[in-house]
Amino acid sequence: ISMIHPLFPDSAEKLNALAVMSVDLGSESMKIAIVKPGVPMEIVLNKESQRKTPVTVALKENERLFGDSAMGMSIKNPKIALRYFQDLLGKHIDNPQVTLYRWRFPQHELVKDERRQTVIFKLSHYLHVDSPVMEEFLYLRAVLHAAQMADLKVLQLINDNTAVALNYGVFRRKDINATVQNIMFYDMGAGNTVCTIVTYQTVKTKDSGTQPQLQIRGVGFDRTLGGLEMEYRLRDYLVKLFNKQQPSKDVRQNLRAMAKLLKEANRLKTILSANADHVAQIEGLLDDVDFKAKVSRQEFEDLCSDLFQRVPGPVLQALSSAEMNLDEIDQVILVGGATRVPKVQEVLLKAVDKDELGKNINADEAAAMGAVYQAAALSKAFKVKPFIVRDAAIFPIQVEFTREVEEEDKSKSLKHNKRILFQRMAPYPQRKVITFNRYTDDFEFCVNYGDLAFLSQDDLQAFGSLNLTTVKLRGVGDSFRKHLDYESKGIKAHFNMDESGVLSLDRVESVFETVVEDKPEEESTLTSKYTLKSTLSGSCVPLFKIFVASVMVLQIDLFIYPGVASLTQDPKEKEESGKEEEMSKSRGDSTDTKMEEKKPKVPKKQKLVDEISVELDVRDVLDLLEEELKSSVKKLQDLTVRDLEKQEREKSANSLEAFIFETQDKLYQEEYQFVSTEEQREEISRKLSEASNWMEEEGYRATTKELKEKLSELKKLCRSLFFRVEERRKWPDRLNALENLLNHSTIFLKGARMIPEADQIFTEVELSTLEKAISETVTWKNETLAEQNKLPPTEKPTLLSKDIELKIAALDREVQYLLNKNTTKTDSGKNATAPPDSEKVIPPKEEKGEGEAHSGQAGAPVKLPLAALDPC
Repeated sequence: ISMIHPLFPDSAEKLNALAVMSVDLGSESMKIAIVKPGVPMEIVLNKESQRKTPVTVALKENERLFGDSAMGMSIKNPKIALRYFQDLLGKHIDNPQVTLYRWRFPQHELVKDERRQTVIFKLSHYLHVDSPVMEEFLYLRAVLHAAQMADLKVLQLINDNTAVALNYGVFRRKDINATVQNIMFYDMGAGNTVCTIVTYQTVKTKDSGTQPQLQIRGVGFDRTLGGLEMEYRLRDYLVKLFNKQQPSKDVRQNLRAMAKLLKEANRLKTILSANADHVAQIEGLLDDVDFKAKVSRQEFEDLCSDLFQRVPGPVLQALSSAEMNLDEIDQVILVGGATRVPKVQEVLLKAVDKDELGKNINADEAAAMGAVYQAAALSKAFKVKPFIVRDAAIFPIQVEFTREVEEEDKSKSLKHNKRILFQRMAPYPQRKVITFNRYTDDFEFCVNYGDLAFLSQDDLQAFGSLNLTTVKLRGVGDSFRKHLDYESKGIKAHFNMDESGVLSLDRVESVFETVVEDKPEEESTLTSKYTLKSTLSGSCVPLFKIFVASVMVLQIDLFIYPGVASLTQDPKEKEESGKEEEMSKSRGDSTDTKMEEKKPKVPKKQKLVDEISVELDVRDVLDLLEEELKSSVKKLQDLTVRDLEKQEREKSANSLEAFIFETQDKLYQEEYQFVSTEEQREEISRKLSEASNWMEEEGYRATTKELKEKLSELKKLCRSLFFRVEERRKWPDRLNALENLLNHSTIFLKGARMIPEADQIFTEVELSTLEKAISETVTWKNETLAEQNKLPPTEKPTLLSKDIELKIAALDREVQYLLNKNTTKTDSGKNATAPPDSEKVIPPKEEKGEGEAHSGQAGAPVKLPLAALDPC
């Protein structure tokens, strides 16, 4: 997220106003979409005017590069350019994904974070010191941390295919009805493949009536099947061909040459998708030796034959998790760049047994566009048509705890219990409550992944730890001892899986009840059912992140509204509390209303909710410490300042170079030679040459201040020359405008004086004032032109364009004053009822002294009176 402003300079202006945006962070490239007032949904272009940007970061001693600039660096210096690092998110150093990354990118040195057991890139001494900056890209919750560092408000994390499914549904809203439609989205990107089954239908909602809904029903995946693996197969094949052509050389020993071959393999894969064969060629691949080899599509398919055999795997997994069969799937939609490979489409079409594959969405931008629609729906600043999204948890979650039980022989033993919290493919957002009824003292329980038997052995190894968090409860025993007269209703742990799929422990409560007399006027304060918040920071304790969603929706606000504390219970919280309590009750507790009327009055019960302190022991990937977060923010800010300083210096250097080049060219142009002497041009040319030599010899280490000062000196030297040229360029238009105004003013004055006295609406003073203005303007023009003609063109001119503009404005003001007066009288005559001739009223003239001048004001545009302009 810290890449947004450097990558997209125009986006800073876009985000100044209230706006929401989505970030589709793929393995190979990223796309950003935005919604703002006046812009419904739009992909943001980067500084190269491209709609997608490579997810590549390059760090040198004194600069940081992103996107295409970093991609260029991956060829020149592969060791400092980092790509495809999302595969390392949340992975311990011994994870198979880390091993695969080391094989693909042997130029990078990966070391272990001793506290968190995750991965750090070690690039150089400088970057090793600043390694926490790189660590931020590699943590499980890296996206949220990066957004926090960039001071962006994250509205939601959303899965790629969920965002794609939303984009698909939004533009087919009219086709969605009460009849279930099952659509399969097959997404093969650069790094992995995900198959998702989505159900569309309309549902009735409490607030907005019948609305369309998408429900994620099944998900299947292959962690390593994607376009990148195909490119590596092609690269290795090109390596063999080159080494065969050059037996004395081994291209594998040269990192730059291998990077060039990987880039060529990417190009070759794309071209072979549309052609039967193509020639791979690289100039100066190794030791100035060119490489050229013809590769056919059949050879490519043979190289990747085992990969194509894995194409149906995600389909079968998705069907299994959805408990569906192929007959229930209405359509299969292709997503992701790697699905453009013909063999992938051929194998997939056979696997799904359909007539054709759907290609009616933008495979590259659908996720970003769907996510930005969700962002607009979540934001209060925009109003969009509702579309309900129900995502699903891919992996089951369970709560495990151990308690002491008494056997038949009166001996005691420990019993391990498991309770399913969220089943596999359980929809979210969703809240759950687990009630512990057998504990009267402090205890602990674990939140872990459930049964993962559906995963292969390789997936289990890459999955990592199944143990997520140990929750230690403190204050249970004290709560029971304080309320001996109350009946315990158990210890209730309230869990929440939010819209982003993040599971949190909202709170833990010890609940008691007692029977009291019905005395409303003496109601105990204990009966007030306030929800007691945890003593931990915030009202919600995040347990872990179930999965990494690669699309993020963001909101950028101009205002931050602080939360307001209140003693009264939130109505929503009250409603949720009631629902949660119902979950712990059995159906047998409900009684028919009519039967209740016949029974004696049930004694009133009071409920007491006591807070329980919570201590979390995270077992997967530890969160950042506060000082680590602050340190990383500081380092990112320092890098950003350095980037801005670099951009400013480059801008100054470019401006200086451009000025030198353009001015040297101008000295040979006729209009510049006409207004300058040979000595003046030689002096300017000498200074320009000196500056050019200085740029070549010392400019590379010059500061921004020095570059700006050098440019200022040269502009000062050339200022008078440029002024003379610019004035002569302006003269023709300005003088022509003045001449036209003088002609029209003179005609107007003559016409006004020819108006009969009985109809005259202008005073003599007004007409005399205009006549004087015309005369003075003509005199000034003639005298100034005569004086200017006496001067050589190399001298400062006396005829200035700004003076001509002032004369035009003054004369035009006098004319407009009279025109406005004439228009007012004409309009007044049209609106009034004409009196009889005998009662004709003559408008009174303005009373002004003989020598009194008026200051006419230019009014709104008016039509020139024909009689005044053409008296005949």
